[in-house]
Amino acid sequence: MASVSISNIRNGMTFKHKGEIQSVVSFQQVKQARSAGFYRVKMKSLNSGKIVEDTFNSTSKIEEIRVERRKYQYSYDNGTSLMFMDTDTWEEIPLDKSMVSDVELMKEGEMIEMLFNTADNKILSVELAQNVIREVTYTEPGIKGDTATNSLKPATVDGGAEIRVPLFINIGDKIKIETATRKYMERVKS
Repeated sequence: MASVSISNIRNGMTFKHKGEIQSVVSFQQVKQARSAGFYRVKMKSLNSGKIVEDTFNSTSKIEEIRVERRKYQYSYDNGTSLMFMDTDTWEEIPLDKSMVSDVELMKEGEMIEMLFNTADNKILSVELAQNVIREVTYTEPGIKGDTATNSLKPATVDGGAEIRVPLFINIGDKIKIETATRKYMERVKS
């Protein structure tokens, strides 16, 4: 962990802020005529998953944390924890369900990324793919011709997640879901 100037900030950088490990989503340098500028930083907490914004003086120092991303395959839920497998070494890693924010959007066999703190090799967070394709297992029947409205209805997808979908979506349809927001993106043709 190294203390660096805020001027070295970049997207994807991880650092400790207010007791939590944050990942930079975006930042903006603001310059002012008669005083020192500042940085407006949007960051995602790797502990809670919340996205927050904060400002830093141009003279601020931050404690950078080096992370490593490793790909793992989701194997199964054993009831108390989730099991992931390193596809290179076949090593299985159990993880507490509280470490994964979107368990009901995961499917056995899919690849995920784990972020490790390189200093102590501890797992910081688990990240799903940006988009996943899931099959609708329950929703109220669709209305033929109702494709041009902005009305949404609840639908349950395989895995158990509830997503708001357009009225024309039916049971058995495959849909693309944005994992960060849990929003319906489009119907996928089979």
